[in-house]
Parts: sequence; structure tokens; C-alpha cells
Amino acid sequence: MDHKRRKTLIIRTPEGVEFSFLLAGPIARCLAFTIDLFAKMVLIYGASMISRFFKVFSNDFSTSFLVVSYFVVSLCYSIAFEWYWRGQTLGKRLFRLRVLDVQGLRLHFSQVVIRNLLHAVDILPVFYLVGGLSCILSPKAQRLGDLAANTMVVYIPKIAQPQLDQLLKGKYNSLRRYPHLCSRLRQNVSPDEAELAMQAILRRDEFEPSERIRLFEEIAQYFKTKAVFPDEGIENISDEQYVRNVVDVLFSSAERSDAP
Repeated sequence: MDHKRRKTLIIRTPEGVEFSFLLAGPIARCLAFTIDLFAKMVLIYGASMISRFFKVFSNDFSTSFLVVSYFVVSLCYSIAFEWYWRGQTLGKRLFRLRVLDVQGLRLHFSQVVIRNLLHAVDILPVFYLVGGLSCILSPKAQRLGDLAANTMVVYIPKIAQPQLDQLLKGKYNSLRRYPHLCSRLRQNVSPDEAELAMQAILRRDEFEPSERIRLFEEIAQYFKTKAVFPDEGIENISDEQYVRNVVDVLFSSAERSDAP
């Protein structure tokens, strides 16, 4: 798809960092919805197969099981996936879509629940007409469920990873002296958090000096909670260098030489 045809939303943080998001249009969302609908049908079909087994014991229980399964799948499929996959269902993942808070923040569980409960309104009267019109008319391509939950759906394009060997060339990384803590850092940091640190390093020259210092101080303090390194490994480096070292650990090969 041509990215130039997509609406772009710019969000500026208090630290002066600007993030741009490609808003998902109604066609991409409809295709993702179709995939999710098919997945729900498969789950319901599986439940119907199980209910046949229960008929051996009780026809009433079998019917009740099938009815409950239908409502659980219909109501909980999207809620469960969007919460555990951070704004994505199977269909959204296939089409590189993600649900975000309108400020670009991580979703709250209540937002996930609200936007999915209002699916029942967005599909009215037929063929998702209300939700589709809302997406077209809304400046942020939001359906009614998104408006109520203060969310938006964005397209996540494939981005070529920068050459970290060039970005970090000649920089000694003191964190690599503690491989077990580096492993813990990788386990505790989500892909979105790693990408945020990466973008801060790549765009560091765009910030005013005071904003740059404050931004890297906040990011460094956040990542220090993910894995606690000994004081002797971090006491003589700046916050910006600490974030650079974190990016190196998260994105570079663990087998790279650690010698200064």
C-alpha cells in the first residue's frame, strides 16, 4: 500500500520529541476484521465439536456450553488479543495494524474493553456501516468505539534497522561486562520500549540541549528499573551514554567483543 495515501498524525511529547503515526484506513481495518471474524468462526466451530461430545451426557448441558462459548468468543477474542498483544489481534498483526491510545501511549485494559464492547454499535445497520463512516469522517480515522475509548488504530510500516555497528562504533559498553544482567534487560524490555530508546539515540541532535539532557535522564532512569547493574559499571557514564549502551545490548549481537 502507498503510505502517502494514509493520514499521518503527529504527536509531540512534553520533552519535545515528535512521533508520527500512519493512521489505518477503513479498508485495511475491514480486511483485518475479516481475518478475525474467520478466526472466531474456527473457534466457535471447535466449540460445537466439543459440545457434541457433551450430548452423550446431557443435551441441555451441550446446548448451554455452545451458547456460552459463542458469547465468550464473540466478546473476549478481541479483548484478550488486544490486551496481551499490546493492541493487536490476529488480523491486525497480519496487516501490521495496532491499537494505541490517542496520545501514543500504551493501552489501558478499560480502553480495550470499551472499544470492543462498542463493536455492536459500529457494525450497525449492516456491513460495519456506522463504524466505516465514522472512520472516514473522523480526523484520526476513529470508529465510535475508538472515540469512546480514546484510542486510534495505526499502521506499523516495516522499518529497516539502522547500522548499529556504525552508530556505536568505537564505543565501549560497560554493561556487557555483566552478561546475565544484559539477558535480564532483554527479557524485561518490550519491543516498543526498545524502539523508543533507539529513536531517542537516532534523533538526539534534533533536541535543544536542555530538552536532550532531560529526555535522556528520564529514559535512563526508566531502563535502570528493568535491570539493576552494579554501580561500578554505570557510575562514570552519562545518561545519554547509558541509553546508548542499552540500545547496543538490545539490538546488537550478544557475541560482539566487549573489550574496551
